[in-house]
Amino acid sequence: MAIRNLLNLESVSKAFDIRPLLSSVSLGINEGERIGIVGRNGDGKSTLLKIMAGMEPPDSGRVAKAGEVSIGVLGQVDTAKPGALVRDVVLGNKEEHEWARDSSVREVLTGLFGGFSDELLDREFEALSGGERRRVNLAKLLVGEFDLILLDEPTNHLDVEGVAWLAEHIKTRNKLAVAVITHDRWFLDEVSDQIWEVVEGNVLAYEGGYSAYVLSKAERARQQSVESGKRAMLIRKELAWLRRGAPARTAKPKFRIEAANTLIENEPPPRNQTELLNFAANRLGNTVFEIHQASISAGPKPILNDIYWNVGPGDRIGIVGVNGSGKTTLMRALLQQIKPTAGKIVTGVTVKPAFLSQHLEELDPKWRVLEAVEKIANNVQLGNGKELSASQLCERLGFDADSQWTPVGDLSGGERRRLQLTRLLMDSPNVLLLDEPTNDFDVETLTALEDLLDSFGGTLLVISHDRYFLERVCDRFVGLLGDGSLRDLPGGIEEYLKLRSASLSITTPSQAKSGKSSAAESRLVKKEISKFEKQLERAEVEIASLVKAQGDLAFDHEKLAKVMEELAAAKAKKDVIEEAWLSAITTLEELGE
Repeated sequence: MAIRNLLNLESVSKAFDIRPLLSSVSLGINEGERIGIVGRNGDGKSTLLKIMAGMEPPDSGRVAKAGEVSIGVLGQVDTAKPGALVRDVVLGNKEEHEWARDSSVREVLTGLFGGFSDELLDREFEALSGGERRRVNLAKLLVGEFDLILLDEPTNHLDVEGVAWLAEHIKTRNKLAVAVITHDRWFLDEVSDQIWEVVEGNVLAYEGGYSAYVLSKAERARQQSVESGKRAMLIRKELAWLRRGAPARTAKPKFRIEAANTLIENEPPPRNQTELLNFAANRLGNTVFEIHQASISAGPKPILNDIYWNVGPGDRIGIVGVNGSGKTTLMRALLQQIKPTAGKIVTGVTVKPAFLSQHLEELDPKWRVLEAVEKIANNVQLGNGKELSASQLCERLGFDADSQWTPVGDLSGGERRRLQLTRLLMDSPNVLLLDEPTNDFDVETLTALEDLLDSFGGTLLVISHDRYFLERVCDRFVGLLGDGSLRDLPGGIEEYLKLRSASLSITTPSQAKSGKSSAAESRLVKKEISKFEKQLERAEVEIASLVKAQGDLAFDHEKLAKVMEELAAAKAKKDVIEEAWLSAITTLEELGE
């Protein structure tokens, strides 16, 4: 069966002012292809997407769309008509009887919002938060009948669970073609079968997902380094000859001089001159944060109840949880910005924390870049008697002499975030609390940030929806499931997703009941109770077996550590099943059984 071509770009060029973003780019998208688009901020990724969508005309070249191909677009700005409800945006003019038979509507809204209800459909779009608006517009594309969808940062405002659901949903849509711009490398790896890198006006194509792209880039760089080595040797030979002086005024010396100049002129400059510095950390004592049977609320809303948690020196912990479960509230409580309603939080006397929040309000938009740096320090000590002035530091962070006088309010999101993080690190903290640090960063900047955090010797706590980043920089994970508890996750993010999946599936019977009790509902709940009781029996057998193994392996530390991890995971799984069983019992009682 022939592959259907959907869209082609032929020798497309585009420039803003005098800066070329795309130079004679030719590429195409076929039915069912999934393409990830990467590149540095400002290199033209969004412009490429807009040209493909017909929202931006090319300066030259042409965009050819096949026949009746329908294209859906998710931009970076989420809008709708004034007064529109969620149902108007997602379902358009469809009557209820038209979409009610289509299970995909409920599936998509449940996947993106964690549940489906008429109340959600009847909410006003303008009253939604930025993250909710993004999910509504994304739902519109996923339930629509499109051949190709173009997505610009679809994972922004989605939690880890939402990103995993979106990746799985896209992979099941075999005929749907997708082109996606995202800095979420885990998502790129999951959904992409091609990567397009927008760089210096060109679009370079790589087969496979993000991992394959990185390997291909490394191999390309290796080949280029071999060629560069050969070129460098030729340059050294030519320059050595030139230093000795031309023996005679003949055509041969003139040719050799021209050859040397050509080699020198063609030597490519580095693509990225930005350098992230390694800042020294203050020494940490044995205590960092200790939470003793504390309960924490966000205003009137209880978030965490009766938790005990210890964060030690050198810990690198990723915090995951559903939206609204209290991840940021927990960080603010650790920083004593919020007092616990019960229990206590102990902070070590040597702790010098730095908090990178999701928001940039602490950076005055009227400050100049140089002024923002000098607010922290005029000089930065690098060790071994070396130091940098604030101006020199700005240079090494990619702000040249002119841009140092740029107002902070005129910087891009990524530049402001990098400046904010640098200001924090300049104060030499020994505990870093990062709340969504990857927002607005391109892949190259993320890689540089990860490299910097690798060398950070203090304690690190990270909230992020970027699974790749979390798994790259953190050694341990804890989860907030929205039930007031804080759970250790020995199995990492995969364990968190399994717990959430189990939690959602077990609440279905009680959520499904309407105002009237029915025999069918009772039978369904009883069936669920029986299932949970069997699961509890199996869980208890597994725990008993692991406890016995724990005693048998008392002198084999490596195997013992593995068994202890499995035991913790088994106990956490049992807790979820018990909660499900109790919930089902309560539901049965409410039904009058």
